[in-house]
Amino acid sequence: MSINNYIFLASALFSIGVIGVLTRRNAIIIFMCVELMLNAVNLLLVAFSKMHYLTASVIDHTTKAGTDGQIFVFFIMVVAAAEVSVGLAIIVMMYRNIHSVDVNFLNRLKH
Repeated sequence: MSINNYIFLASALFSIGVIGVLTRRNAIIIFMCVELMLNAVNLLLVAFSKMHYLTASVIDHTTKAGTDGQIFVFFIMVVAAAEVSVGLAIIVMMYRNIHSVDVNFLNRLKH
């Protein structure tokens, strides 16, 4: 599979995530769109890592290059898991206090 296909897929996923964040009012859907954008970035990191490994393996067959992107993806997934736990806790507390997950009601918390 060509790197252009990965770039197209990741840009489509990222665009869907951005549109979802900008147009939706439900906090859970916004949260899922942010996760979608993170997964698009992860896809690109793995694709570019694989491309870098293939070009480096042509030059030197004993190379260990190309694993950097996959290590970054692992750390992004760990941070995303922590973000999910904190984000869902905030959404649950918001629902308990105002009985809605609409982000427009968050303006009430200022006063």
